[in-house]
Amino acid sequence: MRDPVQQRAILRDVSAQTAPPIPERVLRRGDYIWGSFLKPEQVDGYLNATNPGDRRDVLGRFAFSVRSVDDAVESAAKGTRAWRKVGLMERAAAVQRFRDQLAEQAEPIAQLLVRESGKPLWEARQEVAASLRAVDLFLDDGIGIVAPRVMEDIAGRSDYVPRGVVALIGPAVMPLYNAVGSTVAAVLGGNGVVFKPSKYSPVAGQVLAELWDRTKMPRGVFNLIQGPGSAVGQRLVNHAGIDALLFTGSYETARELRRALVERPELPAMFQTGGKALAYVHEDAPRERTVYELLVGAFLTAGQRSNSTARVFVHTKAWDDVVPDLVRRAQRLRVGYGLDDDVFMGPLISDTLRTRFRKYCRALVSKGHVPLCEGDAIELSGHRGHYAAPGIYEVRWRGGLPFLNEEPPGPLLLVYRVESIDEAVDLHNRAVYRPVTSVFTRVDGPALPELRDRLRTGALNVNRSTIGASLRLPTSPQGRSGMGLPGGMELMRHLTYPRAGIVETRAFDAAHLVPGVEWADDSTVGELGAIDLHAE
Repeated sequence: MRDPVQQRAILRDVSAQTAPPIPERVLRRGDYIWGSFLKPEQVDGYLNATNPGDRRDVLGRFAFSVRSVDDAVESAAKGTRAWRKVGLMERAAAVQRFRDQLAEQAEPIAQLLVRESGKPLWEARQEVAASLRAVDLFLDDGIGIVAPRVMEDIAGRSDYVPRGVVALIGPAVMPLYNAVGSTVAAVLGGNGVVFKPSKYSPVAGQVLAELWDRTKMPRGVFNLIQGPGSAVGQRLVNHAGIDALLFTGSYETARELRRALVERPELPAMFQTGGKALAYVHEDAPRERTVYELLVGAFLTAGQRSNSTARVFVHTKAWDDVVPDLVRRAQRLRVGYGLDDDVFMGPLISDTLRTRFRKYCRALVSKGHVPLCEGDAIELSGHRGHYAAPGIYEVRWRGGLPFLNEEPPGPLLLVYRVESIDEAVDLHNRAVYRPVTSVFTRVDGPALPELRDRLRTGALNVNRSTIGASLRLPTSPQGRSGMGLPGGMELMRHLTYPRAGIVETRAFDAAHLVPGVEWADDSTVGELGAIDLHAE
């Protein structure tokens, strides 16, 4: 159980004693269509962007219109016709200009990310830095992926051709990083883009549009539409004018989108649904490294990342060495306002998610599982936000209720005691979501080769948290975490398609015809006379 006295002391350390002044509202510029920001003429509703770390800080009300989807898709179609004719190096130059703008605006963008997502400022700065690094990697490696391949011996050539209009639907967590990677891949591939950010991150979406607006590309190449998925998102997915779809979000939403696309099986669609990750602690795991990586993997970003560690299987011989230390350190994590100093994690993105978090914790206890570190909503002095204390629960899985099918919401870590590698592998491979798995063991030990062979997962990190990844290394999330399609740099291939062609340069020689072809030479034609195709 969490020590309430200790927890109150931690919160007092990181909370402001008096409420800070409320920052100014963000200028709401509307949708971005055909190279201009436009406010909807017919408003269907508003998105209320509120700081989840302090609900007094209202960033603004963003109007949306379902009709904007049609305008944005038409704009992207026109923009694509011009952009696909632009050479690959010229596209790369435009992406480089985008990167320069992002670097120039790095600090104010990080400040906005804190206000909109609630994450600590140091983490927001890391997200901006990771976004810059992503652009660099696409420029370094992405160009080679879609570069033409020429085979001179057969006068053959293969080109990666733009799909056309790419619809991108972004997530609320890591909104800048995910949007930057997706849009850069699409633009570098020669596509037009219609981007709909999460209803929880309209400011991040507007920031992205402002950056592309300064990049000096043809009108229509990048377009932004604001709005909820239930209205604007559904209209975009079902629009006949899109040529590819990339969705990042929950499995439940992805399932509904796939149902909506049942009549368009030819549409290239990629769903990245995450669902949270897993870990296994072997008996010879390095204790301090294991505890630290589990803490960061499970609770950074308040446990809201698609690859946050949600379940860890601990060998019984490592249990007493690792689990008590893990619980003790989780109780000491500093939860606080994003702009305060020395804060590990901020609030959840919404009160709806925090309510789901609390219900899940209660459900665990009601089913007989043991709270080692009880998760619950908490309040901070000076800030009215959606804060929660991290929770760690021991799952008594031998009773027949292993809690392997749902995504634990928020800062939750489920711990399973196992007697052997066989039990760990069985539980792991039964889990519905398997995007990434961390294994903690000796690198030169006997367990690692067997685990690498038997664990069915999209990525395997050894003695590193599940949130560690490289765009250069393609991963293919397993189970309901994705569609089995690789991400990272391979996104370039998904948003283009290969087209091969062979050019015949040799003179025609009738002496080399396949058997059974009657071919008359010129003299024969002269003797028989030309055939009149119009004769009755």
